[in-house]
Amino acid sequence: MSGIIYSTKMPVPENMNAWVLKNPEELVQISKPVPKPGKAEVLVRIDAIAICATDLEVMKYGTPALIEGGTPFNKNFTPGHEYMGTIAALGPGVDEFEIGERVTVEIHAGCGQCKRCRSGMYTSCHNYGLNYGSVNKGHRANGFTSQGGFCQYAVNNINTIIRVPRNMSDEVATLVVTAGTSMYGLTELGGLVAGESVVVIGPGPIGLLAVAVAKSLGASPVILIGTRKNRLKIGQELGADYILNAKEVDIEKKVREITGKGADYIIDCAGSEETVNQSVHMANRGGKVCLAAFPKNPVNFDIGYLAVNNIYLYGIRGEGKSATHRAMAFMAENRFDPGLVHTHTFDMNELPEAIRYARDRVDDAIKVVVTNSY
Repeated sequence: MSGIIYSTKMPVPENMNAWVLKNPEELVQISKPVPKPGKAEVLVRIDAIAICATDLEVMKYGTPALIEGGTPFNKNFTPGHEYMGTIAALGPGVDEFEIGERVTVEIHAGCGQCKRCRSGMYTSCHNYGLNYGSVNKGHRANGFTSQGGFCQYAVNNINTIIRVPRNMSDEVATLVVTAGTSMYGLTELGGLVAGESVVVIGPGPIGLLAVAVAKSLGASPVILIGTRKNRLKIGQELGADYILNAKEVDIEKKVREITGKGADYIIDCAGSEETVNQSVHMANRGGKVCLAAFPKNPVNFDIGYLAVNNIYLYGIRGEGKSATHRAMAFMAENRFDPGLVHTHTFDMNELPEAIRYARDRVDDAIKVVVTNSY
């Protein structure tokens, strides 16, 4: 493609190593052509990528990935989306970045034309999954509807690129999407939460960083609920004022004792029928509940209680409304240490083993990061 800018200081090969999804939970490493950036795009040499629980869902069930109108199996598809790296080439007309800059990425680049994108909700783009293999509509969702990051190079729209501070490690930089998802949830619930009480259910990566982001935004008190004592302890290090073990206390009663009349904001990062109902019942009148997890089955919850108490229910997908950019601003200023949730690192050639650690929580893995060696 004419107009692409390369640099002799950072040569780009014609082919790269990439993992592709065959049958469910079957990854095979192959050689693929290095993609070429188009208009408003850059080529990123992937230096590190974190494994997300949604990657495990894609590899097992296919959804929420949508490739050529269906599941991503046996379509030469490379999953993975939480990556960072170094800009290796610039697409035609791109002058916002330079080759050699370290960057991290957010997943979604909406089409920019539909109703949702025009209101900033590009993670709910109406063209999601409708243009695989073509960017004529502008939509991309790396690792979901376009090629992902379990490889050596990937193309990203410039709107999804965020510079990485020099003193930030590659591993920490991969966590900006996780922090951005937490930030997006708080944005939808009310944005600036100074002085508001926040409850986070589920001390996984998103839940733990939701604690950190909420505390950085001035929330008080911040309450973390879970069952794994070591993760609750990490939550406390990230700023939780109270940690509640759901196996040991009546969490609804305890939250009301702490807050007086219930919590102002609740973020459910567990996504079970039980936690959805707990969220509703521990909310203050006029409070807000954010569902940040993807339940696989329909859930029944007390909608009558929600209605008569003016409780608002929100769902979020991904890291919309430029939340990753705002999360990076916090991370760059060391408002919190996202590295506390990073527990293991593997080489890209060891991806199946890294996935096993993440999936089975081997050695109490929380966030597993995979790195490329060049």
